[in-house]
Amino acid sequence: MERRVRISLFFSSLLLGAALGACRSDAPRPDDNAEAVVVVYTALDRIFSEPILDAFTAETGISVRAVYDTESTKTVGLVNRIRADRNRPRCDVFWNNEILNTLRLKSEDLLDAYTSPRDAFYPPAFHDADGYWHGLAARARVLIVNNDLVPESERPRSIFELAEPRWKGRVALAKPLFGTTASHVACLYARLGPDRAEAFLLSLRKNDVRIVAGNKTAAELVGAGRIAVGFTDTDDAIIEQRGGRPVSIVLPDGDSGGIGTLLLPNTLAIVRGAPHPRAARKLVDFLLRAQVEDRLAAGASAQIPLSRDARARTPFGPVERIQCMRVDFSQAAAQFDRAATFIETQFLE
Repeated sequence: MERRVRISLFFSSLLLGAALGACRSDAPRPDDNAEAVVVVYTALDRIFSEPILDAFTAETGISVRAVYDTESTKTVGLVNRIRADRNRPRCDVFWNNEILNTLRLKSEDLLDAYTSPRDAFYPPAFHDADGYWHGLAARARVLIVNNDLVPESERPRSIFELAEPRWKGRVALAKPLFGTTASHVACLYARLGPDRAEAFLLSLRKNDVRIVAGNKTAAELVGAGRIAVGFTDTDDAIIEQRGGRPVSIVLPDGDSGGIGTLLLPNTLAIVRGAPHPRAARKLVDFLLRAQVEDRLAAGASAQIPLSRDARARTPFGPVERIQCMRVDFSQAAAQFDRAATFIETQFLE
């Protein structure tokens, strides 16, 4: 009997000690071990994003579990995964290589606000005032021109010139339902108004614009001399140029009176209900460092730094020297579905 009492008291003391430990302010939380992990969905090409995520792990000890997009689905596949998991989120940080699908997630109440101390280094146009998204490292929507097919004096300076008869059948455009091309169309809806944007798209269709699989394909066709001009992004264009192809890059509509060149930043956002919120905030702060933008600018993608303390410069110069299209990205996100419906029913039919 006495032995049973001693055993009972022993286990009671263990339980009491555990209870007191749980009440202490410095006691481990149930998710403390889980905070050594952060889950990232990233649409930025793995070749560029993975080394940066590895550097975060090396500095913090936080392991990164990354899910990358595919060339066929672009950002849409990752966005749909976040939507599908809304009742049980698996992703902590969404690293998008554009902005409009991030804003669409915000409108669906699928993002959490976080004001990073690094936000102060970025222009107000490239981060959310309430902290729902953070922009960095932009790409510009440009025209790539084959020098052998188009003399310098005849290069188009505006996207609207490509509806002229002299460019009939000579222009390539990525299918505008995915990626930055879809975002570009939605931004035109916001900047020009739906009627003018749709009239412009129909003028391209009438001029036999060639629809191709992606921006990279458009750039490669121009580089190979199979087509004269292509809509693309700066990263795909610069790869062709650095590869020795006879191409030039035009920042369109940058002349006085033009609508400006569209810049689409990478965006970071924390998913609502993220399973590792503290690690997510640490990762966002890390990715907004100037050194990360410098690394992306110096790499093959030549992304354009947006933070004022970044030191790297791309062939396109600092962002302050680019006449950027003034566009309300929230309005563009709101126009996204209308633009997609028009593209499917009237532009691609």
